[in-house]
Amino acid sequence: MTEKKNEKEKLLEDAIEASLDGVRLQELDDEDTGPKAKGETKLHAGTVVGVSDSDVIVELGPRSQGVVPREEFDEAPEVGSKVNVTIRGREDDLMLLSVKAARALSAWNDIEVGSVVKAKIIGLNKGGLEARVGSISAFVPASQVALRHVDDLAQFADQTMVCEVIEMNDERKRVVLSRRKVLEEEAELAREQGMGRLVEGAVVRGKVTRLESFGAFVDIGHGIEGLVHVSNMSYRRVQTADEMLKAGQEVEVMILEIKEGGRRIGLGMKQLESDPWEDVHLKFPVDTVFNGRVRRLTDFGAFIELVPGVEGLLHVSQLSDGHVRHAREFLKENEEITIRVTKMDTSARRVSLSRFDQNGILLGSDEAADAPLIQEVLEKEEKPIGTNLGDLFKKALKKDG
Repeated sequence: MTEKKNEKEKLLEDAIEASLDGVRLQELDDEDTGPKAKGETKLHAGTVVGVSDSDVIVELGPRSQGVVPREEFDEAPEVGSKVNVTIRGREDDLMLLSVKAARALSAWNDIEVGSVVKAKIIGLNKGGLEARVGSISAFVPASQVALRHVDDLAQFADQTMVCEVIEMNDERKRVVLSRRKVLEEEAELAREQGMGRLVEGAVVRGKVTRLESFGAFVDIGHGIEGLVHVSNMSYRRVQTADEMLKAGQEVEVMILEIKEGGRRIGLGMKQLESDPWEDVHLKFPVDTVFNGRVRRLTDFGAFIELVPGVEGLLHVSQLSDGHVRHAREFLKENEEITIRVTKMDTSARRVSLSRFDQNGILLGSDEAADAPLIQEVLEKEEKPIGTNLGDLFKKALKKDG
């Protein structure tokens, strides 16, 4: 677990460094106002003792006074009011003070890695978004703006977003923020709340978010995704998910299983359909002859569709009275052929098929067409055992003539 965490942190650090390549966060601050600008590292409490048009005189202690540019105050302070300042330097015996830098330093001291802050987006560059947290300049790397990659960062201009502080560097005067972390936590909370309504067997509506060859991921609300495997899309055979679904499509699904606390959710669509195996034995009893379509060819036989969702096996031994190496020697996919049901096992979901009739004659052949006559002769023959089938066939033809 620690190795995975370290790997994730390393990937985040690499992403931040890549985003900050060529970006000087110091240049985002007004001159001499950021934390530690010109060596300012400490806040000092002072009292206003004088105000002029250009300066404000602040007393820091007995015989210790300094001057703050009047322009750093939104409005003229009252004599006797308390202010926090930083020392920028000295000019003769007078200290040069700043309340603006003090506010920035105070704000810097009020936040730490992990703090959640409001950030005003003030600009953008190739690596991400330039922001301000109060008077502090900060940066949101492109990889930390949203849950997924965003092509157009300009859409966030002038917005205020809630972010988490993920890096603070005093020496480099760098504050890095992540909106993605906040969104992930919100999504996780919504997910936990949403999981309370989910139970196996429930039927819910959702939207297809993405397709893979093996199935479709469906958002069933509150950012919760489940997988509809191709085997659970329909009773008919589905090779790839895009045969049935497309991204953005709304679907109704059944929750089949919930694992790992909701991290893995199995969904099904065919479970909402009627099972074609339930009455297939009534539609195709043994010895039924019908026209079926070839769906798959293998070296041991061909799978023929009886109805959508039900396929039977036509073994190579039932293709011809001669040796057959592969079903494709006699059949091709999607071809329609005449076949007979020889065995039906609905509990095992297996159907055996043949291209021969009950008398072993190839269905659709001339011999098969005369099968009723041959059967009639067989029934009248006193000694059917040992009777030459060819003689009976000739006798039947003469009678037919």
